Amino acid sequence: MTTTNTNASLYEAARAVIPGGVNSPVRAFGSVGGDPVTMVKAAGPYLTDAEGREYVDLVCSWGPMLLGHNHPAVVDAVHRAVDAGLSFGTSTPDELRLAELIASRVPVDRVRMVSTGTEATMTAIRLARGATGRNLIVKFAGCYHGHSDGLLAAAGSGVATQALPGSAGVTVAQAAETLVLPYNDRAALEETFATRGQDIAAVITEAAPCNMGVVAPEQGFNAFLRQITERHGALLIWDEVLTGFRASDTGYWGLSGRPEGWTPDLWAFGKIIGGGLPTAAVAGRAEVMDLLAPLGPVYQAGTLSGNPVAMAAGLATLQNATEEVYTTLTRRSIELEEMLVEALTAAGVDHSIQRAGTLFSMSFGTSEHGVRNYADAQGQESYRYVPFFHAMLERGVYLPPSVFEAWFVSSAHDDAAMQRIAEALPYAARAAAAAQPAP
Repeated sequence: MTTTNTNASLYEAARAVIPGGVNSPVRAFGSVGGDPVTMVKAAGPYLTDAEGREYVDLVCSWGPMLLGHNHPAVVDAVHRAVDAGLSFGTSTPDELRLAELIASRVPVDRVRMVSTGTEATMTAIRLARGATGRNLIVKFAGCYHGHSDGLLAAAGSGVATQALPGSAGVTVAQAAETLVLPYNDRAALEETFATRGQDIAAVITEAAPCNMGVVAPEQGFNAFLRQITERHGALLIWDEVLTGFRASDTGYWGLSGRPEGWTPDLWAFGKIIGGGLPTAAVAGRAEVMDLLAPLGPVYQAGTLSGNPVAMAAGLATLQNATEEVYTTLTRRSIELEEMLVEALTAAGVDHSIQRAGTLFSMSFGTSEHGVRNYADAQGQESYRYVPFFHAMLERGVYLPPSVFEAWFVSSAHDDAAMQRIAEALPYAARAAAAAQPAP
């Protein structure tokens, strides 16, 4: 039993009963070192750890806290939902309202609620195979679509952080049904479809990759994905678990598909549509989505799908994600990027910035060519991030504990929070400048 509440003691106690002491690998600080921070409270743009230290939060629960932590409207909606009951195992009014709200923002006909982004992408893959009668899936190196067996090859994010090529426990047969290509490489995709097109059920892509750091699709690349899949009778699965309703009010589709005049066949949503509670969704056009049971032969089920408390949180979040909120997100993310660039430039640290709507990330030693794919992301001077991260942490700013992640702001990040970040950045930039690679 834990007797003290320091970050170190809690981590030590957790390692005795939880594998690695964490319930998601990146939380273990494996790539940055030191003891993970255990958070006990959150409000607005701030987190408070077990030792009572307060941090400006630039993780935002990996995206969902668009409005900031403990937003009054979301908390009130959750309290009312809890008072009515935690789970019914039946349909509820709010799951309908949330599905309708999603469909009002992006062009989808049907929405099926699930509990995690992994479940959403897994269901989309099954639907694509059921719709086409084909087996192969194309994904891009560095794109992360959850931890289902067939999608862990070259998956970026936590896999990249742990320096793992994939995962033990994934069979050769399962891995063989996923074709992994370099991101932003049209020629590789053309060649793959020329030789295997009759067997490809779908291409799955992050709308804008955010799990090898942010990597924006090159001009026209997403439209090319739409064109080549249509040409070969495959589906396009659009993973907006991270970017959905965060990159813009219509997600990254609003910055890519809408102005270019196309839509994907299937979408995966998560993060923001749960408002911080475990919720995700697979959505798309009716003729594909109606293949799901009970209408069609593609089976999917979930005891807690459409959980009323999670539905209330997601509904309140999206209802309060107004035009003013997105204006604030855009302004604050640009302000943060400018402060970061100023500090790194002043310290003489070579870097580049990658942006996707209101999300961005930085990479070290990449100013000459930027980052356009997983190989570029892996080739950066990632050793500089370790002292950078800890210098920020020591000065009360909580960053993603991996260089292969996006940075997030919320509409609650006010002038005081931004000032704390501004004061910490020069110290962190100098620490990054002084860093040396391991011998």
